[in-house]
Amino acid sequence: MVALKRRTLIAAMGVGLAGVAGLALRPRNHGAPHADYFARIAQALRAAGIATPTMVIDRERLLSNARKVQQNIGGRLPVRLVAKSLPCLPLLDVLMEAMQTRRLMAFNLPYLQQLAAQRGDVDILLGKPLPAAAAAEFYRSFKGGQFQPERQLQWLADTPQRLAQYRDLVRAQQLQMRVNLEIDVGLHRGGISSTQELQQMLAIFKEEPRLQWSGMMGYDAHITKLPNLPGLRERALADAKAAYREYADVATRFLQPAGGAQQLVFNAGGSPTYRLHDGSGAANEVALGSGLVKPSDFDIDNLQDLAPAAFIATPVLKAQPRFEMPKGVEVIGDMARAWDVNQERVYFIYGGNWLADPVSPAGLAVSGLYGNSSNQQALLGSGAQQLQADDFIFLRPRQSEAVLQQFGDIVVVENGRITERWPVMPAMP
Repeated sequence: MVALKRRTLIAAMGVGLAGVAGLALRPRNHGAPHADYFARIAQALRAAGIATPTMVIDRERLLSNARKVQQNIGGRLPVRLVAKSLPCLPLLDVLMEAMQTRRLMAFNLPYLQQLAAQRGDVDILLGKPLPAAAAAEFYRSFKGGQFQPERQLQWLADTPQRLAQYRDLVRAQQLQMRVNLEIDVGLHRGGISSTQELQQMLAIFKEEPRLQWSGMMGYDAHITKLPNLPGLRERALADAKAAYREYADVATRFLQPAGGAQQLVFNAGGSPTYRLHDGSGAANEVALGSGLVKPSDFDIDNLQDLAPAAFIATPVLKAQPRFEMPKGVEVIGDMARAWDVNQERVYFIYGGNWLADPVSPAGLAVSGLYGNSSNQQALLGSGAQQLQADDFIFLRPRQSEAVLQQFGDIVVVENGRITERWPVMPAMP
């Protein structure tokens, strides 16, 4: 009898300990109301009568980011702003003024046409090789004005075949075309990958004076994406710089450009890697775009001194008293609520399913059970967020390109007030 009681007691203690352990594993409450920063923006949006999904840019943070980038570069290299990542002319204007540059990088024909027509004093480098037919369309539609393509525009060629197509175009239309060469410095996304291939292209320049070699572009985004193993990234950077130097030296010796290499554009970098270039390598300018508004995909060590400056604001349409799964599977919702306090309540927002994640108020998350919706996204929370219908929630984009253009005019906030509205460029691949 005593032994039985002892076994019963031990079993009860085991059950109790398991229960305590289970309670310890249960998610804690992550919810909280808006922090002051987002509460002020929400108040400004309400005061302006905004009640639809809206892209918000914090001008103070934007300019602070621009200053920090300039400080990091320290005047060693000029900056070329990437239009696809900052697809808004007033946004580009603010940054060009703040960063003292008129250099832009365009990635598609419509942006090239708009920039040439409306910002006639900029210098444009294509960020990807476009078909010769797209180049022909640019010259056919170009209406003239301040912008002079033969001086201010650099097309990009990645293969001898592409460059030969451009040669045929300039011969047929009697054009003068500046062409930059895309080189592979380790990303392996195309571009010149051997000196033999490079020499084939240099011969085309040599035989056709209407084609002017303007420099090279070596995109090195792979470096910061490599596993952070001892020496791996450092070797990749050294290899990229060595490849760049070799290609630049071969081309410069072969073509002997007037004015020397100083007149050429050797573009490198990008938001994740701009700090890896200090003017000591072949590169004589760096490209930069998304890092200046810092979407969440750019939360990396090289950009830790920059602040998120772009957010999606959207109203809550329905604030339900509790999270319920659809009829027939309600028990799944009951189990989720019982286990996780952060799935107690559900908020259906205006729109959703963007490349973005909830950031304020704290503790909101997409329901993996309920699924996504582009019409009324369900977000779950504990209720500590204190949200009611028509309150705003904020999401942080994961990237800037394409996402910034999904909401019409960008709303600019400064010192807790809406100061401007910036029209965006059309969404284009």
